[in-house]
Amino acid sequence: MALTVQMEKYLIDSHQDAKDIVRELCKIPAPSHHEENRARWCEEWFKSAGGQKVYVDEALNAVCEYNVTEDNDLVVFMAHIDTVFPDTEPMPFIEKDGLFYSPGVTDDTGNLASLLIAERYILKNSVPTTCGMVFVANSCEEGLGNLKGSRAIVSRYGKRIKEFITVDGTNLSRIVNGAVGSHRYRITVKTEGGHSYGAFGNRNAIACLSSMINTLYTVKVPVDGDSKTTYNVGVISGGTSVNTIAQDAEMLYEYRSTSRKCLSEMENMLNKVIEAYRATGIEVEVERIGDRPCTGELDKDAHERLIEKARVSIKRVLGKDAYLSYSSTDANTPLSQGIPAICMGGAVGGRCHTREEWLDPESLLDGSRLLLDFMTNYFAAV
Repeated sequence: MALTVQMEKYLIDSHQDAKDIVRELCKIPAPSHHEENRARWCEEWFKSAGGQKVYVDEALNAVCEYNVTEDNDLVVFMAHIDTVFPDTEPMPFIEKDGLFYSPGVTDDTGNLASLLIAERYILKNSVPTTCGMVFVANSCEEGLGNLKGSRAIVSRYGKRIKEFITVDGTNLSRIVNGAVGSHRYRITVKTEGGHSYGAFGNRNAIACLSSMINTLYTVKVPVDGDSKTTYNVGVISGGTSVNTIAQDAEMLYEYRSTSRKCLSEMENMLNKVIEAYRATGIEVEVERIGDRPCTGELDKDAHERLIEKARVSIKRVLGKDAYLSYSSTDANTPLSQGIPAICMGGAVGGRCHTREEWLDPESLLDGSRLLLDFMTNYFAAV
């Protein structure tokens, strides 16, 4: 159903509240695994909005259950509260030329603000629904958070979840309909090292690691249908001083794919490279530090119905055609377990994952419109 006059008035009246949510949350540091203060803020916000069963769980998700019984079907709506930056002190927040600037201001604070405004309409008006709804301000979406928040929600509610919607990104017209999986590793090389002059000729861990990186970059990525697979070395470190043959060096390495089969093939390739270097006598330590799953076996018709609901709302609210893409989001978790899931946008911004990230605060009105319009799919006829 389309937005009613009452809904539209509520959203317009709430636009300033959405901006204020962004202002408030950006004051609260929330690196992955340390979202306690933002989670408590969201918990209090849900309660003030009329939520009856509200709690912060062991994964630091702020959860609000609405019309949830012991066994009814559920739909989950979530947006993450963690930031990609490790800062534990408040980060700068600047309002300039009609934009908000702050790390994490769009990803995902702006999206969360739009979602909270849409959810408040349901809570305040005790809207009858056709299923239970679980509203989540979730933890650990970014980086090495490894989707801890969404994993906890899917583990708790399991197959009762019939549809799962996460709100993320910088574009209101995009629908993420598939999961990019990834494996991430810390790989450490150790050698005997020594003095750069007196022990010249001993193996240098930096040189060995560099050789390994070069080998990894000669790999031809596997293909599975229309899959896409990538790899990257993002960080290297090691050594002691300019006059020391390095005893240790490490890198952070990842590969990603839209295909489970290709992820497995990349894992086998990495293992072969590691064993080849170990066979030369150097010590190589491998620690998997990240694991994000790909899309699993889905009911394609059920998934397409969910996607179509989002298409209709985007067209109705924005007057634009939606476009589909694969990405790595909190939707990875339900998709990997066969639960229809998508990621939608609730805000417009840019320069995400940089300290120059920006948000167009005016976009929060259309963001909340879009999300509330989509939520009407679950309203019961009265």
